[in-house]
Formats: sequence, C-alpha cells, structure tokens
Amino acid sequence: MKFHYNMVVGFIMSGFFLASCGSKSKMSSDVPEHEYLNLPKVNIKEFSKNDEGAYVIFDGSSLEGWRGYGKEYLPNKWSLEGETLKFTASPEGINDPEGGDIIFAHDFKNFELEFEWKISHAGNSGTFFLAKEIKDQPIYISSPEYQLLDNENHPDAKQGVDGNRKSGSLYDMIPAKPQNANPVGEWNKAKIVVNKGKVTHYQNDEVVVEYEFWTPEWTALLQESKFSEENWPLAFALLNNVGGKSKSGVIGFQDHGDDVWLKNITVKVL
Repeated sequence: MKFHYNMVVGFIMSGFFLASCGSKSKMSSDVPEHEYLNLPKVNIKEFSKNDEGAYVIFDGSSLEGWRGYGKEYLPNKWSLEGETLKFTASPEGINDPEGGDIIFAHDFKNFELEFEWKISHAGNSGTFFLAKEIKDQPIYISSPEYQLLDNENHPDAKQGVDGNRKSGSLYDMIPAKPQNANPVGEWNKAKIVVNKGKVTHYQNDEVVVEYEFWTPEWTALLQESKFSEENWPLAFALLNNVGGKSKSGVIGFQDHGDDVWLKNITVKVL
C-alpha cells in the first residue's frame, strides 16, 4: 500500500494546508486547490440547555440554527413534521422542491452529540461532524460519517468490508460492533463523543466504534477506504487533518434521497 503520512504531515506543519475562511489554499500538486466558504454561523450560547447541560439544537418546534450545507437557507425538502426534523424525498404540494445535506451552523470542537433517528424502507442517511464548508465539494470530503441505514433492505449494508457501511459504523472504515440497530421504522438512539481527537460511536446505548484522529492509525484507515490518497487526494488531505487548524467544524445530516426522521438533537460541549 502506498503510504504518504509523513508527506501530508509535512504539508500541514509547514502551513501549506491551512487557510482562513473565504480564502483559497494551495497545496502540493497532489492536492487540488480548494476554497473554504465563509457563511453565517449561530451563537450556541443563545440556545437553551437541558437538565444534563447539553445545548438543545433541535427541540421539535423550531429549525433555528439549521441551514443547507454551503447555503444560507434551509432547503424545503427538510421540514418540521410533528416534533421531528424530517427529510422528505418527494414532498407533496411544494413547487421546486430542493434537497441537499443540512448543518447546524456552529463550529463544535469537543462535544457529545445525541439524537434519535429512524429511516424509511431501504433508506440511507448519515451524520457528519467536524465538517468544513468547501466550495463545490460535498460535506463528506472533510467529515467522517456515522452511518444511518436500513441494514436489512439497503444494498450498502452488504458492500464495504465486514459491515463497515451498516448503521452506526464509521462509514467505509470501521464496522459497528455489536450491530444492534432497530428494524426499519423504529427509533434508534445515536451518540457521538469527540474529545481531543478520541471518537466514540454509541448505538442504542452501546459503544459500537472507537478511533482517534490525527494518528498514523487514522491515516491508515483513510488509505484503506474510498478516501485514499490515490482515489481522492483532496478528501484524503482534508480528512487526514479533520477539523482543520481549529480542530472543529459543523454537525450535519445527509440527504441520500430517502426519507429520514430526527428528533431530540442535543450537543454537550466538553
């Protein structure tokens, strides 16, 4: 396996990789030029906390703080339905329906993200964190993904390696074990803890995945995935330095073209 960890770290340490929001960052010839977007953010301190001291970023009554990735508004395929935040693949009664991934517009660094989710039949979605908004690029080019999936009916569950595209997994890198997702249509509980580079995925109150950013082991995981340096140089460089200079980024949810429901979304800052 071709391995360029030292070369990438060298770029990071020498400053070629870092760029302020809104500016272009030029790297070596191995990594395409890219541009960070400078879009509106919210002040998390304006949001209320629950009894556990976590900020409530979706309480079932308001979409305040949410907008499309790379956009200044919330696409209309995302909406309130009952007390849930729902993506609807084919909404009725809407002219010019628009989808796309969404984010909560605040940069988090060390945190505990908790939420509940359920998916449609053969549905696929995902959760992103420490993501950067980059012009003309998808959110997953800079963010790990906690997979949300109908394991029984979506073909992705049988792809990848050892189930690393099933629910709760670090997508295409580490399988969730035990695989304890509830069946399609039932609610699942998810929790993602990020603390000084150490990451833990919980699914239905069990630890299912653990890993650590900014380590040789993290680089090796990337090299063995669809985000390898050979397959996707820009994604490899951004994910290898996930969170960028600030080691922080936005939280997001994926439009994969399937209905998905979310509720009780909270973030506890560590």
